[in-house]
Amino acid sequence: MTDPRRSVLPTAERAADALELFSRASAGLRRLVPFDSAVWTSADPETGLITAPMLVENAGLGEGCAAYWESELLEENVLPFSELARAVVPAAGLRAATGDLPARSARFRRLLLGEGVHDELRAVLRVDGRPWGLVSLFRTVDSGTGAFRPDEVALLADQSRPLASRLRAFARPSRTTPDTGSPAPGLILFDASGQATSINDQARQHLSLLPEGPSFPSALGLALPIWLIGTALQARAIADGRDHGDARMRIQTTQGRWLICHASCLTGPGGRPGPVALVIEPAAAADLAVLIAQAYGLTSRELQITQLIARGVSTAETAATLFISPHTVRDHLKTIFTKTQVTSRGELVARLLTEHYWPALPEPTRIQHLCGPSR
Repeated sequence: MTDPRRSVLPTAERAADALELFSRASAGLRRLVPFDSAVWTSADPETGLITAPMLVENAGLGEGCAAYWESELLEENVLPFSELARAVVPAAGLRAATGDLPARSARFRRLLLGEGVHDELRAVLRVDGRPWGLVSLFRTVDSGTGAFRPDEVALLADQSRPLASRLRAFARPSRTTPDTGSPAPGLILFDASGQATSINDQARQHLSLLPEGPSFPSALGLALPIWLIGTALQARAIADGRDHGDARMRIQTTQGRWLICHASCLTGPGGRPGPVALVIEPAAAADLAVLIAQAYGLTSRELQITQLIARGVSTAETAATLFISPHTVRDHLKTIFTKTQVTSRGELVARLLTEHYWPALPEPTRIQHLCGPSR
């Protein structure tokens, strides 16, 4: 019998960027798993928060995205993406998960039911334990297709790793000229209701460089992208004790450079929750090093060795610095060369420093909690 996955992956693998990957994968999947509307979005592999790009199909211009992610982060829901990211199977249908009682989920009661949705199939696109994308497929009552079947859930779950691998490759920093005129950190304040109340000029400049996607009007006279709104909502969720992660995500500009967005909930009078402050700024050298490590699938140990190589440290000196044997260093180097598709130290340094403009850091960055265990 023909493997049904072959109907999805070949065209998706020819995609030139993440948005085209979503479009091709969605078209291929729809032939095997019918659905009426869909949302495909990239995710920051460190925090799982949504980032660019996002593809919204047959759901208007994404007007409901803000309410959807507000429910995701601030309400009690069934199958939150944060749980699916850690689940053995990274995909699940809402009706199956609730025993055909989807109203157990606040998301269904408040949003999906009114839109005529019958069932939602969710998946996290992950590789090496890290989420690189999120998918939501919807079936309406009028379509008559019923709930998503177990074999359809399994088919989408099978796409998780290969699609995440492609997304990871697209996240590698592009070959662009360093931006010597990057603005200072931008700041946006959100009140307790989630409305943006103030913004500085630097934030406006950063926002002008973000890719197109669902955005929402604000009292500030400009539309705010869903990715920033999601980060601000995560800060509120952390302050409310609903989450213990980070309100932090990375996003690539239209010029191919990377920005860091991080938010926190301030404290008001009497200890009451105050506004949420969101900062958006160019990625620092350490952030870029972590991004490169994640994009190439390097472990923390492999990143440490790569940084030492960039400083011209020999194999013996690297072994002494990291308290491992020279043989272990050489084994790591072989793996690093394979992952970064180079054959020598010189090519490796050229790829990571020349192509990606990654400054050599004074000491190896310790990111074990981000890139997996050391070996």
